Amino acid sequence: MNFPSKLIEDAVTEISRLPGIGKKTALRLALHLLKQHEAHTEALSLALTKMRQEVKYCVICHNISDEEECSICKSHRRDTSIICVVEDMRDVLAIENTNQYTGKYHVLGGVISPIQGIGPEELKIESLISRIDQSVNKEPVKEIILALSATMEGDTTSFYLAKRLKEKGVKVSTIARGIPVGGELEFTDEVTLGRSIMTRINYNTD
Repeated sequence: MNFPSKLIEDAVTEISRLPGIGKKTALRLALHLLKQHEAHTEALSLALTKMRQEVKYCVICHNISDEEECSICKSHRRDTSIICVVEDMRDVLAIENTNQYTGKYHVLGGVISPIQGIGPEELKIESLISRIDQSVNKEPVKEIILALSATMEGDTTSFYLAKRLKEKGVKVSTIARGIPVGGELEFTDEVTLGRSIMTRINYNTD
């Protein structure tokens, strides 16, 4: 693709680094931004810069947050005895949109994937164990819901977690498989996902 301007070419190159964005789409977006009022482009640039520099991760659940603790962890209306374990923030949003879950979350930051070099130590698993241990003298955690995608990596992670949690004396359940095998949680419709949360089943490691 030949560009009449090096500035346009650089912009297209950077935009096309985004997932799902090819060169043609990146060019269309770059030209769209060029036609907009300068204030609009500056607002977008500022929002992206502030997001990158100022967004934090909750010190408790590791969800994305504007503060040290996210709004869900700080809420007194949430059931602290139930923790739903998910892969990333997109899954939290998907479950929240069902309006069926009132407990708290723990974001692993990924799933176990030997092919990609991701082992248990790369995930936020130890902090989950610590949350359970620290809750004993406060408001004990009674149930862990494993809400990971129905993929080989998701199932491997669920099995590993269930084994680790078995000795903790907490109930370990998994969302019902109304979600298709191989399906990603974030792409599951809200009704199916909501029913999967409500009709969760015990996780069996035997």
